[in-house]
Amino acid sequence: MHQRKLIGWAAAAIAAALLVGAWSLSDRAPSDGAPPPVSPRTSAPASAQQQQTGMLPERTKGSPDAPLTVFEISDFQCPYCRVFWEETLPAMEREYIDSGKLKLVFLNLPLTQIHPNAAAAHEFAMCAAVQDRFWPAHDLLYRYQDQWARLPDPGPYFMELADSAGLAAGELRDCFNTGAVRGIVQQEAEMNFRAGVSSTPSFVVEGILIPGLAPIEAWRPLLDSLYAAKTQGQ
Repeated sequence: MHQRKLIGWAAAAIAAALLVGAWSLSDRAPSDGAPPPVSPRTSAPASAQQQQTGMLPERTKGSPDAPLTVFEISDFQCPYCRVFWEETLPAMEREYIDSGKLKLVFLNLPLTQIHPNAAAAHEFAMCAAVQDRFWPAHDLLYRYQDQWARLPDPGPYFMELADSAGLAAGELRDCFNTGAVRGIVQQEAEMNFRAGVSSTPSFVVEGILIPGLAPIEAWRPLLDSLYAAKTQGQ
């Protein structure tokens, strides 16, 4: 049994190496690797519970009991992240998330040095997470990326998305304007930079860091190998 599991993990490692070799599209932070600066707006601390959990359950797709976990490290203003959302994620949902094989966890990495509106977008999404509406806000941000990304101040545009995202507008406005979730976004971005992640989208799959964009055809060998290794003998 132990030998079979080692073979399964070896196959997964080979698949991951091939996947990394196939990827080339991503947005990268400047070479100094500095974390994104805090927005100059006044911040108010998130609740103690929000600080402790980072609201990870609210930004997780799939069963908590899924044997595989994929962490997506993303920037809402990154065009390659949008392509992942538009082309790869739907197939991943159908084939792996909906079937209970994996869960996807979204992590914040706004590359504010090259995407000036990214931090505000991530705060909007996390304010939506406070109301348990992260994924509708997530989808709207990518769907309308071309519109809000070029605005001098995207805040009013985000407020207009409240109804489409099923959000209570007053609560959203209070959360966004006071910077209630800014600390969570900033700390998570710094954590990702310290871990060596400097481009978006990036993914961590069972401890394997995979930078860049790839179609579902490139994902399947890795996910299938990891799933087989994790569930062998069950």
